Amino acid sequence: MTALEKWARDVYGKAAAKPGALRKALFETSSRIPIAPLYSPDEPPASIGFPGQFPFTRGVQPTMFRGRFWTMRQYAGFGSAEQTNERFHYLLKSGQTGLSTAFDLPTQMGHDSDSPRARGEVGRVGVAIDSVDDMERLFHGIDLGKVSTSMTINATAATLLALYQAVGEAHGTPASALSGTIQNDVLKEYMARGTYIYPPGQSMRLITDTFEYCSQAVPKWNPISISGYHIREAGSTAAQEIAFTLGDGIAYVDAAVKRGLDVDSFAGRLSFFFNVHNNFMEEVAKFRAARRLWARTMKERFKARDPRSWTLRFHAQTAGSTLTAQQPDNNVVRVSLQALAAVLGGCQSLHTNSRDEALSLPTEASARIALRTQQIVAHESGVCDFIDPLGGSWALESLTDELEAKAVDYLRKIDEMGGMVEAISRQFPQREIEDAAYAAQKAVEEKQQIVVGVNEFAVSGEPPFETLRLDPELESRQVERLKAFRRKRDESAATRALSDVKRAAEGTENVVPRIVAAVKARSTLGEIANAMREVFGEHGR
Repeated sequence: MTALEKWARDVYGKAAAKPGALRKALFETSSRIPIAPLYSPDEPPASIGFPGQFPFTRGVQPTMFRGRFWTMRQYAGFGSAEQTNERFHYLLKSGQTGLSTAFDLPTQMGHDSDSPRARGEVGRVGVAIDSVDDMERLFHGIDLGKVSTSMTINATAATLLALYQAVGEAHGTPASALSGTIQNDVLKEYMARGTYIYPPGQSMRLITDTFEYCSQAVPKWNPISISGYHIREAGSTAAQEIAFTLGDGIAYVDAAVKRGLDVDSFAGRLSFFFNVHNNFMEEVAKFRAARRLWARTMKERFKARDPRSWTLRFHAQTAGSTLTAQQPDNNVVRVSLQALAAVLGGCQSLHTNSRDEALSLPTEASARIALRTQQIVAHESGVCDFIDPLGGSWALESLTDELEAKAVDYLRKIDEMGGMVEAISRQFPQREIEDAAYAAQKAVEEKQQIVVGVNEFAVSGEPPFETLRLDPELESRQVERLKAFRRKRDESAATRALSDVKRAAEGTENVVPRIVAAVKARSTLGEIANAMREVFGEHGR
């Protein structure tokens, strides 16, 4: 029996035999040509292997999209909790299968909406969340026991998780039944995005506290989404995105292990978040290289024993930096190609950007087109009937090897510096990203890289494009709502809970249970962040 036949019987066959494991009984082309589970040489190279088996180059599940499609998780969040809740319901009704939440800058930076530092930013680039009442309104009418929710939040991630838990429990869903992800990846904020609060050491402490808390209290929750997306948006190359993302992941795992956590107690819940850029073949190869490199890292470097700890599960989002304000309908084509690359690369969930996001927050019509793009790829393209359809392509396998080698070289340099935290303090990844971004921009300006509708095929007198406009009175209403929230609460209970948060931060106690207690005592997000600011300080201040 060949290796392929053995995989087809023992791995794919067992997975496919489970009731409801496959989307349909027969997979064939429009010409009635049967589609085999996998196309591969009988004895593929060990570096490629088979889907669902180490080193997972070809996918983390044996059946991949023959079993079920990726989670279609459109990113949404703007204005008030009610406005975003309305968009959530619209997207779920349109066929979205998971929620993904964008928060405004004050929420990301740990400032309540009435803070002077929040002025002019409330509800602008995401939804404003100050309190448990805001979180209640955000998810009104949505059963948190039946939906998976991703939250793009970092410095205040533990607080948003606590708010979500409080709302779920208030409606009868225990913490143990909640599923979703908090981004919680602060290291990439120092190198690529900037929404950090505390110094790196204290941020790492909060992250490992969250790992420990989730492993015990919220076992279905992914406590971190290690994010290369923003690294790529800042201008990195594909190889740098792999290296710096996995470098951050290594730092988080190392910190948790040093904390005394068994690697297999949390590694299976780690998730990743990657960009999907324009170079189609390179992007597919990037995902395969990242999966393989992470599997080897977890098995060989951290000695993880559970195969789930070796798997790199990732969410993908099409590249916002590739969208153009000129000829915005062209963005539909860009996003379609990027979405297809993510699917062929084996993503577990996907967000497709809307055509108007270079101009404003997306309208409902644009968000629907973006979601329909995913649905067309899933239901009409036929690519999901194949497992790793590009696997074995000489070009793709060569690109996969090259990207992995470049990433390994970067990781070696990072290790020589003493790890990712030290590398960031030396500005190493920041300089590498800046150099790559400069080279990419220069290529566009010199027309070595064509951007359709921008530096070639441009048109004059483009018709106006309808964009979403936010209510200018939004901020004042949110501030008044926050003041009313504080007036109605038991002030002494909130104060005691905040003192407990501060005391936990001063010692070695896990601070997350204290944060959960604080939100249930109706402390606000900004108050909780400030309690820890008093102990940890602020980075750069």
